[in-house]
Amino acid sequence: MPNLFSRLLSRGADKQLKEFEKIVQSINELSDQFQRMSDEELRSQTRIFRRRLEQGETLDDLLPEAFAAVREASSRALGMRHFDVQLIGGIALHRGMIAEMKTGEGKTLVSTLAGYLNALPGEGVHIVTVNDYLAKRDSEWMGEIYRHLGLSVGLLQNGMRPSLKKPAYAADVTYGTNSEFGFDYLRDNMVTRADMRVQRGHHFAIVDEVDSILIDEARTPLIISGAGTKSASTYKDFARAVRGLTPEVDFEMDEAKHTIAATEAGLRKIEAALGMEDLYADPSGQLVNHLQQALKAQYMFHRDQQYMVIDGEVKIVDEFTGRAMEGRRYSEGLHQAIEAKEGVLVREENQTLATITLQNYFRLYDKLSGMTGTAMTEDAEFREIYHLPVQAIPSNRPVARVDHDDLVYQSIDAKFAAVAADVATRHAQGQPILVGTVSIESSERLSRILNKRGIAHSVLNAKFHEREAQIVAQAGREGAVTIATNMAGRGTDILLGGNPKELARELMAERGIDPDEATQEQRAEALAQAEKTCATEKEHVLAAGGLCVIGTERHESRRIDNQLRGRSGRQGDPGETQFYLSLDDDLMRLFGGDRMDRIASMMAKYDMPADVPIQAKMVTKAVESAQRKVEEINFSMRKNVLDYDDVMNKQRQVIYEERNKILDGKDLVEHVSEVTFDTVQRRVAEFCPEGVSFSNWDVDGLRKWVGELSGRDDLPEVKDDSDQGDVTDLVNNFVDACYAQKSERLSDEIMHALSAQVMLRVIDTRWMAYLQEMDYLKTGIGLRGFGQRDPLVEYKTEAYSAFTELVNTMYEDFLRTILRIELAPQAQARAVAEEPEELRGAKFSGPAEVDGDRGAHMNPMRSAAAGSGKAPAPSKPITYTKSDDPDPYVGVGRNYPCPCGSGKKFKNCHGRNR
Repeated sequence: MPNLFSRLLSRGADKQLKEFEKIVQSINELSDQFQRMSDEELRSQTRIFRRRLEQGETLDDLLPEAFAAVREASSRALGMRHFDVQLIGGIALHRGMIAEMKTGEGKTLVSTLAGYLNALPGEGVHIVTVNDYLAKRDSEWMGEIYRHLGLSVGLLQNGMRPSLKKPAYAADVTYGTNSEFGFDYLRDNMVTRADMRVQRGHHFAIVDEVDSILIDEARTPLIISGAGTKSASTYKDFARAVRGLTPEVDFEMDEAKHTIAATEAGLRKIEAALGMEDLYADPSGQLVNHLQQALKAQYMFHRDQQYMVIDGEVKIVDEFTGRAMEGRRYSEGLHQAIEAKEGVLVREENQTLATITLQNYFRLYDKLSGMTGTAMTEDAEFREIYHLPVQAIPSNRPVARVDHDDLVYQSIDAKFAAVAADVATRHAQGQPILVGTVSIESSERLSRILNKRGIAHSVLNAKFHEREAQIVAQAGREGAVTIATNMAGRGTDILLGGNPKELARELMAERGIDPDEATQEQRAEALAQAEKTCATEKEHVLAAGGLCVIGTERHESRRIDNQLRGRSGRQGDPGETQFYLSLDDDLMRLFGGDRMDRIASMMAKYDMPADVPIQAKMVTKAVESAQRKVEEINFSMRKNVLDYDDVMNKQRQVIYEERNKILDGKDLVEHVSEVTFDTVQRRVAEFCPEGVSFSNWDVDGLRKWVGELSGRDDLPEVKDDSDQGDVTDLVNNFVDACYAQKSERLSDEIMHALSAQVMLRVIDTRWMAYLQEMDYLKTGIGLRGFGQRDPLVEYKTEAYSAFTELVNTMYEDFLRTILRIELAPQAQARAVAEEPEELRGAKFSGPAEVDGDRGAHMNPMRSAAAGSGKAPAPSKPITYTKSDDPDPYVGVGRNYPCPCGSGKKFKNCHGRNR
């Protein structure tokens, strides 16, 4: 069905091609005009184009002239002039399509056309490659064209410091790998200061080897993870600290509402047991959460009721069936708190700090395009997921390659023996051979067979990109035998007779000359000798039939097979391809179906010798049918990953947008009254429901909540003739007054900085906890299918509910922290009063560096106290400078010595009733 769908959608492709050819004619007509320009005049075209854009012209209006300028700049800078078919490819990229161009058609050069045109608005163009080597090579090689036209070029590499990444992203054109771009996006949404962000938006991307990046790698999401903020030792400390507390004295509990909170007396006991000054001094709220979960675990969750301990593991009891719920864990640290209480192993967990699928990252771009030699087989997926149509671009010269029918053997041993015999015959004739395998194991197996036969060869896999590219570049030399996995050498052309530049470097190295330090004369001499050798070898290779590509197994995807085939027959060169299969190959065995069974029966019936293959149309159809089955399964898996990430994608955007507003200077102080009212209204509705009499309201519970939120217990009395609106106004005015009194003690600048940093900390802490909760949910959600419920629908419902709770309580956490956090005493203020900029974020640590690999680890963003079991020790405390208040106790921290000289802490002396 997808193939029919693709054919219907592609019917207009020929019409599109004709339109592109007309534009190419316009570009060709401008060639003479641009050839007559001096280098300076050519460079000035960029300024002229940008001025015209500002005056209202569009990129489409500029396209013919811009492409003509790039073509001329390429001729001068690289000695390479774009073919007409490359111009067509450039137009397809600019239109937001995938340009399917055969191997050797110069896709790397094509990208400069659309890259230059779309860089003119000054919003940045990202050119995405499959590895760091190709990103570096292309940025240096194609960068010559951009620089010739006055544009800047940036390069991203794995492990690069943020200080170097910022200028790379500020460049007009930036080269890098898909994972580096994706991880930088996630890191940018974890920073605590606006100037720490490196990206500047997602304007236009050209994805090289688009099928590899957007299809093959899209099954695994990008994840930045780190050690959970709630460490095992901290859980154990809190479990010990809450044991032996007295109900109603040290804590108050409401089992019906499932709430529990420590009293002031209980809090003092717990802080003393932990050796901490003030639990509420932790701006992230993590220590308060530890306390809450430890109290719940100790006094509200009971062994063999809510949970069981089986083989040293805490398992939740299903309240409906009484059975242990395998693989499920309580969220927000409660499960670890119960483990600490029971004295079993507290599972240290890596916490997901940020995650996004490659699909959703690339869908951030205003315009996306891509290039590859093989995309048409995945046309339906590209259209459905990325809204990217595939446009097949004609080759510059007709393809002269011969693709032989597959040869099928009964066993794997017979197949490899036949491959080795074929390689030996062709090698003896001087024909270069590239053998493609689907695994490193197969490569090594074939290598051992060839070694026994005494055939010199190179074995490559996708580990060493730079060396790999050099060897693949020489795979077209006379008699060369190269074994490579399916990823080997992507982005590197195989030239018949060899690559003269690479050979020249080898010749210099053999003479003991460092190629990078050689003189001009030495380089010229080596290059001349290399060109002569390669020209002679090319004649011999052409006479032998060109490059022969041998496949030792069909890949799960037809597209990967086509990539291997496309290595031969570059730019109209002669060549051959031949696939060797066996009935024991994984693809045939698992997905071959009835057709393959019939082939096996036929070979057995006629008692065919092991070394005699079968070659028939039925075999080819059976193989393609098996590949289609696997392609459908893989598409379904990628779609499933995306469906679940789509649920979180909108939520992720809401959270990141709020973070960015704060980083960009959103005034939270002005926003607080609105936030306070929403929080109070929601909570009052819980404690004092509409339509319920005053006698049934939980006024004591409301008072406790207000006290826990504000750190004060002087809320005015709630009158018995009040309605819900009156109570909301009463509590709202009280909380507003608490905030106003705190604000009066601080300068606007300090209050703004403090509010921004606390809000960022709350958002990050809540979001990370939410991600962890969603991870647990996703792990077990599939089981709901057994109950005739759609797991995805269930996931959406629960994710929506959990996110609503996150948003509702996020500002409540902010208010609780901002109202209760204690600042440094006045005496310390003068020490840092002259450095207001340094105050921003001074109490908080930012994210640690991460490597760019998938699943890379980093320390979570947290305060110095979070998870440490110790009081916070900020490198520079946030302070205030107001000193004209007649009250001598204004601004004294609750855990500082009382200014009266009693020797007691302020909270136990003159601060007791404040």
